Order: sequence, then structure tokens, then C-alpha cells
Amino acid sequence: MPQTQTAATPLTDHGVGPLDSELLIVGAGLSGIGAARHLQTRSPHTRWALVEARERLGGTWDLFRYPGVRSDSDMHTLGYAFKPWTERKAIADGPSILKYIQSTADETGITPQIQFGRKVLRADWSTAQSRWSVTLSQANGTLEQVTTRFLYLCSGYYSYTQAHQPAFEGQATFQGTWVHPQFWPKDLDYSDKRVVVIGSGATAATLVPAMASSAAHVTMLQRSPTYMVSRPAEDALALKLQRGLPKRLAHHLTRWKNILMGMLFFNLARRYPEQVKRHLVGVMAQQLKPDFDAAKHFTPRYKPWDQRICLVPNGDLFRALRAGRASVMTDAIGRITPTGIELASGEHLAADIIVSATGLQLNALGDIAFSVDGQAYNPAQAMTYKGMMLSDLPNVFVALGYTNASWTLKADLTAGYVCRLLAYMAHRGYTQTVPRKDPLAQAKPYFDFSSGYVQRAASVLPKQGDRAPWQVHQNYLADLINLRWARLDDGVMQFSGPTK
Repeated sequence: MPQTQTAATPLTDHGVGPLDSELLIVGAGLSGIGAARHLQTRSPHTRWALVEARERLGGTWDLFRYPGVRSDSDMHTLGYAFKPWTERKAIADGPSILKYIQSTADETGITPQIQFGRKVLRADWSTAQSRWSVTLSQANGTLEQVTTRFLYLCSGYYSYTQAHQPAFEGQATFQGTWVHPQFWPKDLDYSDKRVVVIGSGATAATLVPAMASSAAHVTMLQRSPTYMVSRPAEDALALKLQRGLPKRLAHHLTRWKNILMGMLFFNLARRYPEQVKRHLVGVMAQQLKPDFDAAKHFTPRYKPWDQRICLVPNGDLFRALRAGRASVMTDAIGRITPTGIELASGEHLAADIIVSATGLQLNALGDIAFSVDGQAYNPAQAMTYKGMMLSDLPNVFVALGYTNASWTLKADLTAGYVCRLLAYMAHRGYTQTVPRKDPLAQAKPYFDFSSGYVQRAASVLPKQGDRAPWQVHQNYLADLINLRWARLDDGVMQFSGPTK
């Protein structure tokens, strides 16, 4: 295919156009906007550019448009450390989160610098030139070549164009409307319709109460139960602190309170799984009618935090179940019929709309094809360094959040590390840095989760190691020490200057 180069955009105080930057941020979602802001304030001499494949910023929070879409973490930790969350609801809806990201980009001058409609297809590293040559596709299909010294991937870990959709027998015969939440139809009318939501994860737990408010009835069809925790949508202590303290201080106190409470609960679940399981199941049962079969529908087979625990703000799912507007069915799908779903037990669920909340399709490094000095780079054979770089991949940073806490907590720490590393390299005249794989480190799965979406992607995701600095801690305090204060030149990271 022919390749063209566009003219470079003039430099600005904090950024640069899409050509020949020092650092290229990929993705203008929560992580990408945060990364740009950190670079503005902590690395003001770095010339950066920001490209986004879509035509709007926001990432996940612009892509997902299904009813009730909301955060599955509190916004005092999912929000940025540098920008207090001041809305009343700590468990916020998608549009509020998108507004928060947009306002961050607007008030700091980031929005005009985002190069929209540019998808990164491949990146080729030259050790001799100490630079990446990056191929992008514009919205009209034109290819564009840019160069940069560093790549900062803030594109998440799942595909925006493909979702996980199992093949169900008879699906093509269904005469109603079939929907996947990732691609929600703008004008779908589900009022007074019979809806079946396939799934039991965070998306299903969000959709069921949201749709039940106007649908004739909504059934959550699950193969197995999930742990669900009811939590107030508003944080009473946070609101009290906001009334009596400066916004930034109130934000930091609330943030640390939620960080420590989350870590305590996670560690208790891992240390005393049976006791925590009994507690969680008991609390769920108390929110249901006495005749509800909680043992069947809300008693998971796995231990707490072997999969992510679903957050139910204000118990909205349980309220819908108590009111009879929604129900839960635990069974396997036999086949799809023209009028609904035939279960393995032989029972038939009638449906006008079937929502297949069957999960994400994970990818590695934004599906970008990488090569290093002419050799193809396979991320599945790589090991992660401190959960934010990959072995033998020079000058590339990856924003990957936590699975047991808010995504942004780790993304913020990663951005701070990147700024610290850039200053270290500039001071010493280094142009290249790469963590070299430890041959003695034993490979382990990157995510210590049994969730289906994680297991399906095991063959494409990078690994973690069994020793530092290759371990992925999923622990904010451990990462705070490792990324903010630990030595940069630790014997694993290799630095070098220009070779040409």
C-alpha cells in the first residue's frame, strides 16, 4: 500500500503534532489524558503527541453506551489524583465520567492537541537510530509514517472493534433483537419488552436493573453466580469532608481511605476465603426475599477475588429482584429458538430482546504489530517489568491498571514513573532503555484471575515473573514504593546513549 506523510503540526508549549515527537501517547481515554497531564506538569521539556483511533476522546467511557453504564470502582480512586472528584455520586454513570475526562483535557489544553482518527498499526524499532518508526492509518484509509523516541500505550487491554460472542446453536433463527452491550443500538426501544440478559458479570449486573425500570420483565441468565456487593452510590464521609475541607485535601483523604479499605478487603478475602465467602453470600441473601434461592443463584463456586467482585450501587439489582421486575435463572443454554432461549434443563425463556453480555475480547499492546531491528516482537513471549514495560522492548511504556482496585491508581503511578525515567535519561544523555528478561524468572499468567475473558486471552497476553521486578503486585502500596522511589538503574533496566 502506498504510504504518505502529512505535514508536521507546529510545536506547542507542552505537546507536538503527530510527526517526529519525543514521545507518542496512544489512546485518549482515561489513561491517555492522565498521561498527557502528567507530562505537562512533571516533564515540561518532553515534546509529546497524542493519537486516538476514534473521533472522540474518552475511550471506554465514550464507547460503551448501554443503559445504566457506570463505574465499577469509586470515582475518588478511579478519578485522577491531581483532579478532585466533586460530584455527589462516588459510583458514577458513564456520561458523568466522560464529562470528567473531557473537562480534564479541556482545562489543561490537551484537547486541541489530540490527533483524532489515527490508529497505530505497527511500530518498528531501530537501535541504530534510537527511534520508533510508527505506521498509522487515518480515517480515510491513508497510511501515515511518524517517528518517535518513546511509545506510551494507553489503549487499554481489550478490543474496541470485537467483543466475545459465543456461537449459540440456533442463534440465526431468533426473530427478536440480538444485542451485544459493546455495540448498543442507539435507538433500541425495550419498553414493555421481555428481555433476557446472558451473563452475570458487571455489565449484566448494571443492565438488569437499568432495563427493568421500563421493560416488561428482565431475566439475568447465568451459567454460574458471581459475588456482588451492595454499596451506597454516595460516599457519606467524602461529602462530609468536602463540606469542611479544601477540595484537594478532602479528595486525597477520601482517596486514601478507599485505597486502604479496598486493600484490607482484598487481603482478607485471600487469607480467609471461606469466612469472607460466607459473609458475602449472607449479605446478598439478606437483600432478597426469604423464598429466593440464594444458594443456587448467588453462591459462587469460586473463592472471593478469584474473579472480580461486582459492585451494586444502592442495591439496585436486588431491589429489582425483590420488586419482581427482574429475575435470575442459573442454567446452561441448550439452543436459541425463534422466540427465546431453550435451557439445558428443558425450560424455555421467552424473549423479545436478547442481550449477550458475554464479555470482552482482550488484546496485547493495542493489537499493534511490533518489530525490533527487523525481528517481529511477540508480546505473548515477553515478561512484564513492574507491570508497565515489557522485556526486550525498548522505550515502550504500557498503562495497565489493577484488577482488584481502580484502574487509574496504577495508571497514575505509571505516568509518574515515566516522567521520572525521562528526566533521569535526559540528565545522563541516554536515549534508549530496555528491561532485559531474566532467564531465571519463571513465567506466570499476567492476571491471577479465573475469569473467562482472562483465560481466553492467556495465549496472547504477556506474562509476569515469580520474582521482582517481574511480578505484578496488584497492590498500590507496593507499586507506590517500586515506581515512585525505587532505583531506576536497578541492574535490570539497561540504558544506552545514541549510537548514530
